[in-house]
Amino acid sequence: MTPPLQPFDAKEFRRALGCFPTGVAVITTTDSNGDPVGLTCNSFSSVSLEPPLVLWSLRLNSKSIDIFRQTRAFAINVLANDQDSLSGRFASSSKSMREKFDGVAFTAGYGGAPLVDACIARFQCSMYSQHEAGDHVVFMGRVEQFDQGREDNALVFYKGAYMMLAKSLRELAAKGRVAPGELVQARSAVYGNLVRMACEAGTDADFDAIERNLREMERHIASGDMLKRAHSAVAFFQLITQTAHNEILAVVAQSLNTILQFTVTDRVAAEQLHTIYRPELTPMRWQVLDRMRARDVDGAAGAMQQYFRQIAATDD
Repeated sequence: MTPPLQPFDAKEFRRALGCFPTGVAVITTTDSNGDPVGLTCNSFSSVSLEPPLVLWSLRLNSKSIDIFRQTRAFAINVLANDQDSLSGRFASSSKSMREKFDGVAFTAGYGGAPLVDACIARFQCSMYSQHEAGDHVVFMGRVEQFDQGREDNALVFYKGAYMMLAKSLRELAAKGRVAPGELVQARSAVYGNLVRMACEAGTDADFDAIERNLREMERHIASGDMLKRAHSAVAFFQLITQTAHNEILAVVAQSLNTILQFTVTDRVAAEQLHTIYRPELTPMRWQVLDRMRARDVDGAAGAMQQYFRQIAATDD
């Protein structure tokens, strides 16, 4: 008998997709005025050798969706492992398109699409077809020209972080080089600032997502649910990071969360469940959310500091 299907968990689905390492590219084109347009993408994939076809996808709610739907040509600029700053620049929602290209060296390629200098490979494409699929549009391009640049490793994204960074953080945690007190102190400093930003930049949808996360966490209290609870706890801070809408601090926060994930996984494996299930922290998380919803900057920061003081006291 076929076992019944489990309820579909969108958050876990996203986490599972993150287990597949992907390259990072900047997709470029020009708008109706001939001005350069670019965005970061990790959905680039090859399709066919004959004819030479590639594809990538973009969210329907992207600010650039109409530009790419109307363009006749685009370029795929594959980034090297030392171009993570370019990835962050073109992924930023706080920068205008003019600011994204400010200081970036590029030349005009096929159809006028910008070709970013110093990439490891660049594919110049004509638009072959477009397909709306769920909440994305899949763009398929015919490669008209291509070139390979310097012989370096590609920038790789894995489990929400650049793989180079994730690997080094994993090694730090595994070798015991991160003292628990230092990690708590660093997280307190970073998230104290993030909740302040979240009070100003967060939307009702952002706060609703955090509330759903907290309610889910409260359901995971059995000993067999501790790994799920740990994932929900990490997700709580990831959601706060998203709510702050600050791309630079998001990279720092993700680094801290990566170390935390490795630490928590080790604790679960060692059956140190008392370090994961801490009922006294539950009302503190709700207090942080309550103060963010009220746009109480100082109150939210104070609630977050109290949260980390409690963690530090428990770890001592």
